[in-house]
Order: sequence, then structure tokens, then C-alpha cells
Amino acid sequence: MTEWRSLLIQSLIPAIRGNAFWEKYLSDLLSGAESQSSIHLAIFVEPFLQYVLDGTKEIESRFSAVRCAPYRSVNKGDVVVLKRTGGPVLGLGLVESAWFYELEPESWQEIRDNYARALCALDPLSWEDRKHAAFATLMRIEQVQAVDPIRVGKRDRRGWVILKAASEQMSLSTDKI
Repeated sequence: MTEWRSLLIQSLIPAIRGNAFWEKYLSDLLSGAESQSSIHLAIFVEPFLQYVLDGTKEIESRFSAVRCAPYRSVNKGDVVVLKRTGGPVLGLGLVESAWFYELEPESWQEIRDNYARALCALDPLSWEDRKHAAFATLMRIEQVQAVDPIRVGKRDRRGWVILKAASEQMSLSTDKI
């Protein structure tokens, strides 16, 4: 695991202090008790990051022309770390459910009809921007918790990064970084 990923994961522990749910969940996850769960880093543009943080956006979506994360790599119980494009991590949430689509006219219509409001995608331009996608991942995010900004050393252009796969186990350290 690259250094910035490990540092980010370790930075989450003090960031969620005082939130009983997240303290237990992350502690269990990082000690291996929740080894079936993964930790993901999702990069957001505004205003959508704020919409997730304030609960307006109930479902996060990722559309892509090729099969890439989070398609078929995010599951119920996974942690999603919320990062602003070009900025810090500002929160985290828990995947309550995930749906995966190979896009065709029927699935496009199903997504628009059933999820447009929860996706905060009521503007037709939202759909125009995604018209070249072949795959879609939709995730209901719950237990969203804002955190004080955490700087991240991520430098690439990926909009989604798997920080810790379900099969990996990390040691929980109390050392300062």
C-alpha cells in the first residue's frame, strides 16, 4: 500500500473521535474484525460533495466508459472517504447498498426514473455529460460524518481509489503521523 494511503487511513482514527459508530466500525475494520469490508476514496466536485455531507444527495453514482473501480468493487458495509477535487478529505460514509449496470437504453431509463432525485441529477445536462458511459455504479451512502479537513498526498487523476481491499488487514496504530 502506498504511503499516502496508509497515512490517510490512520488519519481517519482521530478525525472521527467522539462518534461512537465510526470509532467502533473503523476500529473493527482496521483490526480485521470487519475483514469483508473495504475502504475507498471518492473524489467529488462541488456542489455534490456538500450534497452528500448534508444528506441532500442520498445516492452516489459513478459512470465510466470502461470497467473500473468502483464498478463491481464496492459493497454493502464498505467505507467511502469523501475528498474534494484538488482539496482535502472532508468526510466519510458507509455503503448501505450498491447497484451495478451495464448501460443500455432500458437501464439508462431505469436509473433516470428511479434515482434522479436521490442522485441530485434533475438537470438534463447531468445526463448529457454521462452519455458515453457503458457502466454505472450507484451506491446508497449512510452514516455520513463530516470531519476536519485531512490533507491527502494523492496526485493522480483517478476519481475513485480502493484504499484497503476487503482481504487486506492493517494494524491499528496509535502513533501520530
